[in-house]
Amino acid sequence: MPIHPTAIINPQTRLGERVSIGPYAIIGADVVLEDEVSVGAHCVIEGPTRIGRGTRLFPFVSVGQDPQDLKYAGERTELIIGERNVIREFATLHRGTGAGGGVTRIGNDNLLMAQCHVAHDCIVGNHIVMANGASLAGHVEVHDHATLGAYVGVHQFCRVGAYAFIGAYSVVVKDALPYARSVGNHARCYGPNSIGLRRAGFPDTDLRAIEQAFRLLLNSKLNTSQAVAAITEKLGDHPRIRRLLDFIASSQRGVIK
Repeated sequence: MPIHPTAIINPQTRLGERVSIGPYAIIGADVVLEDEVSVGAHCVIEGPTRIGRGTRLFPFVSVGQDPQDLKYAGERTELIIGERNVIREFATLHRGTGAGGGVTRIGNDNLLMAQCHVAHDCIVGNHIVMANGASLAGHVEVHDHATLGAYVGVHQFCRVGAYAFIGAYSVVVKDALPYARSVGNHARCYGPNSIGLRRAGFPDTDLRAIEQAFRLLLNSKLNTSQAVAAITEKLGDHPRIRRLLDFIASSQRGVIK
């Protein structure tokens, strides 16, 4: 596909094969567009930024801009976007900060719908869906196969676990548990994301183990430490449950219950 003659491309930009760039797009210095990247009309890409093979940016996307962090002092930082992502209209993805590791990183095969925002130093995994207007503050981690509904807001330094589902308009101020449904302002956990897990192909044995773990965590009279001990005793050898327990143990902000 062609590069439109109205596009403004810095001479330092590196273009792969079969890259397409739409009308009035602006691409700055120190940008790498790998093979088959598609850049829509009026997009703005600043560097240092690398965009992986087959990723599609729809009109008016802005990526690679300076982070919105008052501590940022112009140091060299970057944005790395993986392969086969779909980034819809008006989404914004910012570079990292020196204090936060210097990199904002997006994995592969993600769908970021219109007006999404990924702030500085975020780490976004693979196969993630962020619906319209979902926003990540700085230093957020989103693990593989998570789904964030429309206009979800995730607080700085929070994590969203693998296969988690966050309902629309929710405000996440603690770590959202893997495999779970969390909804509300502030978000609460309402048990396993059973429909999502079935759609993802989880076998019945895994689903039963996850359901049992969440009954102990949410519906018993045990506090979190006691529930973790009980889950470890009953289900600790199960790899899915081990991942849940490791997530809880590594939490710095506490987990949503």
